Amino acid sequence: MINITEVGETNQMIEREKLDVRTITMGISLLDCVGANVDDTCEKVYGKIVDKAHDLVSTGDAISRDYGVPIVNKRITVTPIALVGASVCHSSDDFVRIAHALDTAAKKVGVDLIGGYTALVSKSMTAADEMLIRSLPRALSETDIVCSSVNVGSTKTGIDMDAVALLGTVIKDIAYETRGHDSDGCTKFVAFCNAPDDNPFMAGGFHGVTEGDVVVNVGVSGPGVVSRALDDTEGRNFEYLCETIKRTAFKITRVGQLVAQEASRRLGIPFGIIDLSLAPTAAAGDSVGEVLEKMGLDRVGAPGTTAALAMLNDQVKKGGIMASSYVGGLSGAFIPVSEDKAMIEAAGRGYLTIEKLEAMTCVCSVGLDMIAIPGDTSSGTISGMIADEAAIGMVNQKTTAVRVIPVYGKKVGEQANFGGLMGYAPIIAVNRTSCDAFVTRGGRIPAPIHSFKN
Repeated sequence: MINITEVGETNQMIEREKLDVRTITMGISLLDCVGANVDDTCEKVYGKIVDKAHDLVSTGDAISRDYGVPIVNKRITVTPIALVGASVCHSSDDFVRIAHALDTAAKKVGVDLIGGYTALVSKSMTAADEMLIRSLPRALSETDIVCSSVNVGSTKTGIDMDAVALLGTVIKDIAYETRGHDSDGCTKFVAFCNAPDDNPFMAGGFHGVTEGDVVVNVGVSGPGVVSRALDDTEGRNFEYLCETIKRTAFKITRVGQLVAQEASRRLGIPFGIIDLSLAPTAAAGDSVGEVLEKMGLDRVGAPGTTAALAMLNDQVKKGGIMASSYVGGLSGAFIPVSEDKAMIEAAGRGYLTIEKLEAMTCVCSVGLDMIAIPGDTSSGTISGMIADEAAIGMVNQKTTAVRVIPVYGKKVGEQANFGGLMGYAPIIAVNRTSCDAFVTRGGRIPAPIHSFKN
């Protein structure tokens, strides 16, 4: 239980340091929603989501009022739709109909986002997987709050390069279909390697097949709290710096644990995990980049940035894991460029490049996230970026991801605006040297030698 001293500290973190619970996410299995045909399946999908999640938003709001803890988003994740629709969908159009059912159900219960329009193709694609992937431009342009992911690789299986090559073209098509809004459809899609089954954050959240029927997961956020704590560490050694981050991460995670347990009790649904990621926003004082700069960097992106991020990520996990018995999801430090004020500024001034961001993904929580690139970037280049990130994840046995936005009609130096938590971002340069002959070879990159552990 949280004691009275922790209550006082928590109030200060909320009032002055932008602490919030970023999301309460309900995971719902749709494996029992497969019907006789697409219409029947859509009806069952809609019915189960509305039945299970009808109290999610009101419960989240009540907990926020009762405890004074801001809960920014309420979200839903579902079973990967490529699995749900495999036996009844015979075209990409059929999958788009399920996307509309998800969108309609999520709006009915009032959540902010729904994730799980997903395919898991780390070894190869089934016909259903490929149909879902090809449906993405329509599905994400015709719906409002549906989020999608494709897991293209894993440490155990290697990387499905056929899927990687296809996704380069699909992402370009999503950008074109949503060109009237700075290609914001791409903000709702992410390509993964080693995707976790219990991630409450979007766009990559889905309800894995290893999960129960319904579960409550919570994602906490607190870069502003960590940043304020580091004000007292100037000139101190690394031991003091690490201890400060660990203690702060513990307190942040305790808040998430309280909210998760209370949501589980009120909803009558099992508690799943706490994702203790530091998830920034574009607001001043709520930035992972600012945390890195307070460690001693003049600007995020300077030499030493990767080392600072590695230490931050590790200390957040060490502190947070003691505050909850069930830590999962992604858990660490996010570096989404468009959602982080310090990173937006660094990218705009040229301090933070694609190459430096890729190096940072080796040690952060996810990967190349919310990066706006020129609209005329080739599909082959985007596939190459996905392959590079997947390789980092595969070899290092960690989750990596790519969420890039080729903003249709915009060039380096211009700005894209995505709104809300998605923020805004300068268009940054990419290496245009062709990799087409590599990414289109066909087949898969085999798993690394250290995958053979039994």
